[in-house]
Order: sequence, then C-alpha cells, then structure tokens
Amino acid sequence: MWLLFMCPTAEGKKLFLWREVLVRMDRSLLPEGSRSNRLCPGFETVKVMPLLEFLAGSISGALGIAVGHPLDTVKVRLQAQSVYKGIFHCVIKTYSHEGLHGFFKGMAFPVLTTGITNSVVFGCYSNALGYLTKSQRSRGKPASAAQVFTAGCFSGLVQVSVSAPIDLVKVRLQGQSTSTRYRGPVHCVAVIVREEGLRGLYRGGLALTLRDVPCYGLYFLPYEVTRKVLTQDGKEPGTFVILVAGGFAGVVTWSFATPMDVVKARLQMSGAGGREYGGVLHCMRVSVREEGVRVFFKGLLLNSLRAFPVNAVTFLSYESLMKIFYPPRASHSSQ
Repeated sequence: MWLLFMCPTAEGKKLFLWREVLVRMDRSLLPEGSRSNRLCPGFETVKVMPLLEFLAGSISGALGIAVGHPLDTVKVRLQAQSVYKGIFHCVIKTYSHEGLHGFFKGMAFPVLTTGITNSVVFGCYSNALGYLTKSQRSRGKPASAAQVFTAGCFSGLVQVSVSAPIDLVKVRLQGQSTSTRYRGPVHCVAVIVREEGLRGLYRGGLALTLRDVPCYGLYFLPYEVTRKVLTQDGKEPGTFVILVAGGFAGVVTWSFATPMDVVKARLQMSGAGGREYGGVLHCMRVSVREEGVRVFFKGLLLNSLRAFPVNAVTFLSYESLMKIFYPPRASHSSQ
C-alpha cells in the first residue's frame, strides 16, 4: 500500500498525502461509500477520516523537517553567503559560533505550518487531476504522465501563496549567524512587515514560483518510473521500493530545482543585510559574473543526500501513525 509522496520543495519537504487508502478489489471487505480509484485500475478507494490523516501527515511531516533541517541550514548558508569554502567549513563555523542550536534555526515555523501547507498542496493536486481526468474515469483509464505533470505544476503554483512567507522567514532565521536582528519567527514577520510592508513577505516569490511549478510536476514522473521498475508485476510496492523511488525522485528533481533555489535564497536574504539585487535576472547575472556557472549548483549535494533520510523518517512515521489510528481489521477469511 502506498500512501504518500515526499515533495522536495521549500527546503523542508512537503508531503503529498493521498487521502485515500488503496485496497485490492474485494467488495465484500469494503465499507459503504467506497468507489473505484481513477488512478489505479484494479483497486478500490476507501475514504479515511480527514482529521486523523491530517494529524498523521502533520506529525510525520514535522519529523521529516526536523531530520532534514540541519542539512538545509548548511545549504541555505552556502547558497546565500560566499564566506564559506565548502560544506565542512560551513558546518565547523556554524558549530563553533552557535553550537548545535545554530543548525536548527528557523525550524519552528515550517514545523508548525506543515499541515496547512500539505493540505493546500494535496487539495490543489487532487482537484486538478480530477478535473483533467474526469472524461476518462468512467472508462477506467489511468491518468497520463502529462496529466500528472500538469496537476503537479498547478499545485506548485497555488502553494506558493502559502509557502512563500513561511520559506522567507525560515531562510532569514537560518541566515542569522551572530546577528540578533530577528528574535524568532513572529518577530521576524513583524520586522519584515514594518520595514517592507506585506509585499516584503513575498520577497523571492518569483524565484520560488519558477522553482516549484515545474518541480512539483516533474517529481512524480521519476517516482512512478522507478516504482514500476522495482516492483514485480501484479504486486504492490514495498516500503523499500517507496523509499528508493522517493529518494531518487528527490535527487532528480533537485538537479533541476537547485539553480533557482540559489537565486531564491539570495533574493530572500537581500532584505536582511545581504547583497541587494534588482530581481531574478540581475541576481543570476551578478552571481555568474562573480562565481561562475557552478554557483547555481551550490547545495545540490546536500539536497540529494537529504532526500533519502527525510523520505525514510516521514514515510515510516506516517505508516506507523496510520496503523495506530486505523488498526488492521481481522482477515475476512477468518470470520
């Protein structure tokens, strides 16, 4: 049974939670109100209680963020600041000046809002895919790669309105080393609004959009291909297959996302004492002129390494919580 995808955007790993549990076609075991699943022929869909699923997704998403945040902090500092010689130099400098606490700066806001962000992402993706496939549902035809990509792009576009302020606050707090400009996420929001207005909360929003829209769509394609290759015909993918497919999809997607991720981080930090840029194109021109083309791949290694442990923790914790919330029923054959 596969229940979720790990999306590699917004530095924190948002979850795509399927609000449907897929079970084999056996109508005698299905409760009333179940319906055919439009994406997976041969399966039936059983709606689960949104509240408990929302809780499981929020907790597992928060755990995933906590696991990946230290690497994310190092990545953000490497991307937005040119004072570090490499990953290990950044780690040593951060630990020597700030201790372990320095690696977890800016984590509270994403953790507390992960449930809201996930709901927006899933709702937009699910509704968009439903609209795109409504004409073929009655024929049992699965969604095409183009439809999955389009629905993913749409969800990526809509979620920017929610994730942009959250991501900005996270990056600003992560970028603080010795400065005490911001005392916490709430104070950071207040300072940004006071100095830049509400528009300031969306600094770097265009770069975030250019990163997230194609990458939300792209993520599902390598995921599905890897999952099918590693799964025997007629069988469901196991936990190991899900983790490998999710991790591989994260690596592939970050390869495309990292260039704009660098631009986004630099634009977001430009209002907090960092270098000022006139926009996305100006930031790209200045960065290439001063650091070369390889500047756009700062943090790629960290993003790739982070995909696997974050996927593992998020998926396994979600599965465990769902088993607690929805204990398996006794086998039908034993009745």
